[in-house]
Amino acid sequence: MNHQQPGRRTVLRAGALAGIAAAAGLAPNPAAAAPAASRPPRIVDLGPAVSQFSLMSAILVGDTVHIGSRNIEPVQIISVHLPTQKTVARTELPSGHSIQALAANDSGTYLYAGTLQKASGGQPNLFRWDLRTPDEPAEPLGAIGDRDVRALAVAPDGVVYAVGGGSSGAPALWEYDPATGEITNVGTPDKKVTLARAVAATRTHAFFGAGTTFNGGGDTSRAALYAYDRSAKTFTAIAPPQMLRDPSIRDLAVFGDRLAVSTAGSTQDAKVALMDLKDLSSYEVATSIGKVAKSFTMIGDTLYYANESGLLAYLPSTNTVSPIAYEGPELGEIWGVDSRAGKALVTSAFGFVAEIDLAKGSATVTELDDVGAPMAPQTVMGIAAGGGHVYVGGNATIARHTLGRDTVLKLRAPGEAKDAVVVNGVLYTGQYNSEGIWAHDPRTGRTRQVAAFPSEQNRPLDVTFDENTGLVLVGVQSDTEGGGALWTYHPRTGRHRSFADPVDDVQCVRGIATRNGIAFLGGDNTAPTGPRSTVVAFDPLAGRELWRIDPRQTAGTAALAVRGRHLYGLSRKGGIYVIDIPRRELIHRADITSVSNGFAALVTNRGVVYGVSDTTVFRLHPRTFAVSVVVPDIDGGWYSGAHITNDEHGRLYTMRGRNLVQITDHPGH
Repeated sequence: MNHQQPGRRTVLRAGALAGIAAAAGLAPNPAAAAPAASRPPRIVDLGPAVSQFSLMSAILVGDTVHIGSRNIEPVQIISVHLPTQKTVARTELPSGHSIQALAANDSGTYLYAGTLQKASGGQPNLFRWDLRTPDEPAEPLGAIGDRDVRALAVAPDGVVYAVGGGSSGAPALWEYDPATGEITNVGTPDKKVTLARAVAATRTHAFFGAGTTFNGGGDTSRAALYAYDRSAKTFTAIAPPQMLRDPSIRDLAVFGDRLAVSTAGSTQDAKVALMDLKDLSSYEVATSIGKVAKSFTMIGDTLYYANESGLLAYLPSTNTVSPIAYEGPELGEIWGVDSRAGKALVTSAFGFVAEIDLAKGSATVTELDDVGAPMAPQTVMGIAAGGGHVYVGGNATIARHTLGRDTVLKLRAPGEAKDAVVVNGVLYTGQYNSEGIWAHDPRTGRTRQVAAFPSEQNRPLDVTFDENTGLVLVGVQSDTEGGGALWTYHPRTGRHRSFADPVDDVQCVRGIATRNGIAFLGGDNTAPTGPRSTVVAFDPLAGRELWRIDPRQTAGTAALAVRGRHLYGLSRKGGIYVIDIPRRELIHRADITSVSNGFAALVTNRGVVYGVSDTTVFRLHPRTFAVSVVVPDIDGGWYSGAHITNDEHGRLYTMRGRNLVQITDHPGH
């Protein structure tokens, strides 16, 4: 990325004169160390980057809503008693980073929790909390064989079913029997699915819902729904044909003699249905509103559930879906829908529980900050700086740090700001999931969506600004369809465009840098086969490719940056390369795995290209391209890959642990 600030182009062009002669060798050998800077960098700790009770699951048991945390340490469950408006219990789990799955047995005595983990092996991911003795910690039950637990269901006889994914193979259906204490793999019904996020259970059957959520394209599966006969131990495919074109089954729930089913949409809106458990071929399928349909509850004869940003109602008698209107705050991403005394109870990622009176159209809101939910620093996403502020993306929030004042303001924004840039004092973010580009103007305090794009282009990866064209440019990945896109947005006119698959139909656009109005797009393909790391020169005004080059890497692009006539690229396996732009020639390759191996970021600052990995801040010599360590062992608390940015004063910003740091470095060359 460039992340250029106004006036910085002059600095870059001046620095380019010193780099024209940098024709280093192409052999992919370890990069030589550059001379150290004349003085050490100045590092200022700006405190926790994003601090909140970030959440990813919720379930109502009696009058208490139990909420699972996300990306904070330690991973934990809190219990909020609604009548007294107090957090009445809390338990910590010893492993994992987030809790997406919660389920209770019918009597409400046990709460089961499943965690997401960074790596497989050795750590429990399934837990049980005895709600009769909430002061006692939740007990580890063991681990399902998949890395992540995405959904749980408890059958009427107390047997627990779990699904998830994240391991090398297709996800399985897992069974925990409290009578024996054993966790059993009961089968993998579909070898082509990449993730399972839905499960439900009755006395006779368990239901497995899966499909493609990440790394789509090729021959990966679409929506897959299976009934598992608990006695015969066999699977039967039962997905309604109308759902098969959608990427995955999103949620399942049992209500009496009916099974609620929903899909996750992509190129089409999501679907929802109620299936007759006595005759699974008996159902009607309705097209929902939006691409998300999850978290079911039944009130009377109406099924209520969440989409991307609100509450919907499905009326089986008319097979119609309608939004629920009410007076109250926007709900944002929803992680729990329950019912209490005839009202809908919605737990929002914005950090509150809303009790919606469906008859009156009113809402009572319980802010978790106000009822004793513990605040903690979370792992973070994108970062941007300028205009006296530094912005850091978290879950459903963007933290705005005002420099010199030691103040932090949390801005509500749905999803996650995966990357961002400041242009003329205004923040522009690439907002996951399928939220397009959002903007925040600190002068007015307004935060809003300024551009929407096709929903299958769901995961922004890199955001930069090109001074020549005046465009905000965003590189995007299409999780379920494969490939990606380039988004363009003009802040002055509001015009926005999308160019699908500008690299090819398997590579997303993970890195963007610009020079003289031309965007350089770095491709990344996470599949085991196919092209990867292709660099495309693209005219964003004309919407056409100019040329492309293969930088001869074994892994996809992690980041790009431009300095003068040189385009720097970094691969996800620590390969650095340099392309002479006017000559369209690869002039340098080296192995820098000593400082970077995995997702990383680059930025041009003070005439030098800097980088950050999970472990290290480093710089690249403008003539020899040798690597120097600027800050070792920085070990940033990143959720989805390291980021580094700069402001108009040439100061760098990144993460050290879960704190935001400002780095002032004087390269000395």
